[in-house]
Amino acid sequence: MSSMSRARVARRIAAGAAYGGGGIGLVGAAAVGVLLAEVRMAKRVVGNGHSPHPPSAEGLYGHGYYDRYGRTYGPYSSSHDRLHDAHDDPPIRLVMLGDSTAAGQGVRRARQTPGALIASGLAAVAERPVRLRNVALPGAQSDDLDRQVALVLEDPAQVPDICVIMIGANDVTHRMPPTRSVRHLSAAVRRLRTAGAEVVVGTCPDLGTLEPVQQPLRWLARRASRQLAAAQTIGTVEQGGRTVSLGDLLGPEFAQNPRELFGPDNYHPSAEGYATAAMAVLPTVCAALGLWPAEEERPDVSRREGFLPVARAAAEAASEAGTEVTAAMPTGPRGPWALLKRRRRRRVPVSDPEPSAAAEAQPGA
Repeated sequence: MSSMSRARVARRIAAGAAYGGGGIGLVGAAAVGVLLAEVRMAKRVVGNGHSPHPPSAEGLYGHGYYDRYGRTYGPYSSSHDRLHDAHDDPPIRLVMLGDSTAAGQGVRRARQTPGALIASGLAAVAERPVRLRNVALPGAQSDDLDRQVALVLEDPAQVPDICVIMIGANDVTHRMPPTRSVRHLSAAVRRLRTAGAEVVVGTCPDLGTLEPVQQPLRWLARRASRQLAAAQTIGTVEQGGRTVSLGDLLGPEFAQNPRELFGPDNYHPSAEGYATAAMAVLPTVCAALGLWPAEEERPDVSRREGFLPVARAAAEAASEAGTEVTAAMPTGPRGPWALLKRRRRRRVPVSDPEPSAAAEAQPGA
């Protein structure tokens, strides 16, 4: 499917989500019977995706940026251009929401989860501690985001600075109508943004790369994944969030290195796979918090960055690794516009990989 066709489909899905449309699913009624049969076969091969339970990585990262009085080092300004005295700032609050990918299913150590990797990287860039919370649930579909967001916002005094959502794969395999899927995601982004949190969404990964999945499901899953990813981007950007494409990132690279980038169940990423995804998401997290130099926020023509109608930007991002889409301009004759960025991936630091008991006891933590 061409990017223009994908843009039209994504626009229809997003419009249906906004106006209460339904729909049988992502790939059309004719394919549903074959898809269900193949999904059942694939699930028997890869397992149920819920065992073992992902390790808990919650806690404080970057504790080296505290001084002995419990104050933080390093400059920091939010995306709202408010300059802060770093010595008076509490740790940056980072929350992970979504499904098993956000939870870190498939790895054994807390420091190998995407939440821990992003928290460590963010602390290094900001030169400031980061407190990580993870409310993601293995097996979750987008309708579980309502519950997860309620958990995140239950204490008005603890609103996160930044939320990372990874969701969508289970929506495809369970045939959730895409309009419903995008509606739940858009509502989650809107609630978090209204509360004051920045939001970055890692869009639906490319399920066509799973080794146990055979044709014709492989082709159908790839098409469905990219359609949903593009529609997720439109819904997210329209609510003030940013997206990073995980589809193509977890596509060619995982297909070329399946033994390295997939975990033991051949379904969830391995430690190396999560590190690859975290390196793609980290620059957008930092940009959302105003931690990137201003010159890096301008589009780079040499990397084919620029301003596009949001549906076209969403379609292009759905098929290219690590591509970021964020709102850029007011609505025009062709609808909302967005900035498409192909940011250079940041290697995630391995120092201070896990929170320590000493850090948890620091004043102001």
